[in-house]
Amino acid sequence: MALTVYVLHVAAALAVVLATAVLGRLTARLLRQPEVIGEIVVGLLAGPAAIALAGRDWFTLLLPERVLDGLGVIAEAGLVLFLVGLAHSLHHGDNGGRSARRATAWISAGSFVLPLLTGLLLAGWIIARGDPAVRGTAPLPAFCLMLAVAMSITAVPVLARILTDRGMSGTAAGGLALGSAITIDALGWLGLTVALGLGAGDAAGALRAAAALALGAAGALTVRYAMRTRAGRRLPARLPRTAALLLAAVALLVSFGMEHLGMTAVLGAAMVGFAIPRDKPAPWAGAAASVGRAGRALAPAFFVVTGITVLDESLTSVPWPLIVAAVVLGCLGKGVGGYLGARLGGCSSFESRQIGVLMNSRGLTELIVLQAGLSAGLLTEALVLALIVMAVTTTVMTGPLLMLLDRTAAPAPRRVPVPTESGV
Repeated sequence: MALTVYVLHVAAALAVVLATAVLGRLTARLLRQPEVIGEIVVGLLAGPAAIALAGRDWFTLLLPERVLDGLGVIAEAGLVLFLVGLAHSLHHGDNGGRSARRATAWISAGSFVLPLLTGLLLAGWIIARGDPAVRGTAPLPAFCLMLAVAMSITAVPVLARILTDRGMSGTAAGGLALGSAITIDALGWLGLTVALGLGAGDAAGALRAAAALALGAAGALTVRYAMRTRAGRRLPARLPRTAALLLAAVALLVSFGMEHLGMTAVLGAAMVGFAIPRDKPAPWAGAAASVGRAGRALAPAFFVVTGITVLDESLTSVPWPLIVAAVVLGCLGKGVGGYLGARLGGCSSFESRQIGVLMNSRGLTELIVLQAGLSAGLLTEALVLALIVMAVTTTVMTGPLLMLLDRTAAPAPRRVPVPTESGV
């Protein structure tokens, strides 16, 4: 009986979360913003707002810690499924020829290297301040690399949605920005893996991290070779739902197994997603997209749980200069880096400004990276809050800044083939 009540309580909490997400999407639509931005902002603020209005005691009565933990498991499972679809979609395809590839390389370099440097600059400033509530106890190399990666991320799904909503998905600036974001996020996941490994610290932690990575690699290789067998190629065509459920189960098993060994679950999800073959034809592409969409539907739970566990506890303790520094350095790294890379890649001044603005969009992918750093002990809650504000601010800025650029009598945008993106 108690188990039934618990399950019903968690289901009711999830229903409220999904209703909150609908409210966020409607609000974003009214403000001419991508719907995911409304989900993020409303989801993050829903918990702290409810606590402020009802009080902590009433809120705990409505959402006990045990139920919140269950909601957290659902949120993490949603992230795992979402990342499987996202990781599989991170490939370039036809990007318009040699000149476009050259421009993409320059934009990727500018939008990745300069943010890395601004991340290291922010890390140095935090260390110089000497505030343990912000610095934490993570090993110095892991802390610095984690911050550098967090500052360099560009959210591929949010960027793709912005391009679609603004009719830029077929323009040169839009295609180059999306292709560069795909490259940057792939490099970001590699940097995150290294940071998590460095954060293991002592020999026992290093061994556990190695065991977790070995489990992830074994799971990824198993997925790759099983999908390339004759039976593996036929399964998605004959039983598409069974194939999607099987892929989801394997991803959850590998991801939570890695988490049990001390590594973040999202890394396991990314490894499984990257392992799915991209051969032509790609029989598992549909299953990966279905898994990604299922995870995307559960993503609002992640926003709400993050808001309750991070924003409410750290909102009054985070230094405002830290938030300002994170936002300024975030805009400087991605905006200037994207602009300079585009100019060096041969883009016009107007297209380069557009690309600089587009590359500054971080969104959901940034929150996933921050969650990985927080769960691994590399980032403190106060620092995560400052970076969440930076991620939301830079993402919300994207649409208005593009509108402002459009009013500068821009020439008609060039239209070129663009990289494919699954839309998960």
